Amino acid sequence: MDSSAARFAGYWKAKLQDALGDNARAWELTGMINPVNRSLTRAAMETYKVEPYVISADVYAVAPHTGRGGWSWYTGSAGWMYRLVLESLLGLSLEKGCLRFTPRLPAHWAGFTMRYRHRETFYDIEVINTPAQAAHPIRLSVDGVAQPGGLVHMADDRATHAVRLELGTAPTR
Repeated sequence: MDSSAARFAGYWKAKLQDALGDNARAWELTGMINPVNRSLTRAAMETYKVEPYVISADVYAVAPHTGRGGWSWYTGSAGWMYRLVLESLLGLSLEKGCLRFTPRLPAHWAGFTMRYRHRETFYDIEVINTPAQAAHPIRLSVDGVAQPGGLVHMADDRATHAVRLELGTAPTR
């Protein structure tokens, strides 16, 4: 059964695996419900027939429409998927005027970059997986200045700030 209920269950299963510290399984499940993965080839696109950037409420499991998406742009699933990826897996969260980072990346990722906008200020964020370092497993800096406590205190100074987070090992919960 590949339906909206199954997709929503897949979302919660990925959240659960993340909460249990099994980030490999959380990323695997996220990949299974990710609509982009249904459009990686021309044949897959011609089967899916809906936008690869929108989560469909249904993916049909009965011939002649097996694999075809339906009810796109209809559900709140995209918002839940966004939160799963951004907050749980990439580990970016807002906390009283600060950004907190607790990424749980797949073992094979070297890292990722993203741009975050806070009012009129941009934060160019680079997260890097590095070999474990006993004394400093996680280093966070903003514009080259170390940030204690894993927090970036956001300002609305209309500047662009460089945020760098080096992970010795992927944090678990």
